Amino acid sequence: MNGRTGTRTIVVAAAAALLLTAASLFGLAALIPGGPFSRQGAPGASACSSPSFAGPTVHVALSDMGAGMMGGPRMRVGMRLWADTTSVPRGKVSFDVRNAGTLTHELVVLPLPDGQTAGTRAVGADGTVDESASAGEASANCAEGAGEGILPGSSSWATLELKPGRYELICNLPGHYSAGMYTVLTVT
Repeated sequence: MNGRTGTRTIVVAAAAALLLTAASLFGLAALIPGGPFSRQGAPGASACSSPSFAGPTVHVALSDMGAGMMGGPRMRVGMRLWADTTSVPRGKVSFDVRNAGTLTHELVVLPLPDGQTAGTRAVGADGTVDESASAGEASANCAEGAGEGILPGSSSWATLELKPGRYELICNLPGHYSAGMYTVLTVT
């Protein structure tokens, strides 16, 4: 490889890294409640809005790099599930969930056994994990509770009674958990 080709390769790689970083930061900014890209006043914001919640509320944002990332080995890049807190007191906990991505997503709350690390659940042939022990979910588009998934730009919510322990918040649509859509919430 000559110097000119090497320089061109470095420039292209740097541009790609910069583009991915910018897209990730934009996605994270959309997750910050009241932030510059939150649903309050955002262009193209969802027509649905969550109700007011009494007690602890976990604001969750779901994001992805777009449908073009699906269908190949790059699918693992750019999918995120972000919560604005890592700990809440036991009892009634509300989840206010916004889909800041371009794909349909959901939120499922699963107890995380002692010693188990987030992101290590067994994934079935259908690309999902067992959610039979679920404490609840927010997957109804513009509504509370379980449904068919939260459409891009929309939201869902759920209020659950949670006992002390660790919970894994996940998107369990096919391939999304494996792509990195999970985080941990500790209930004290």
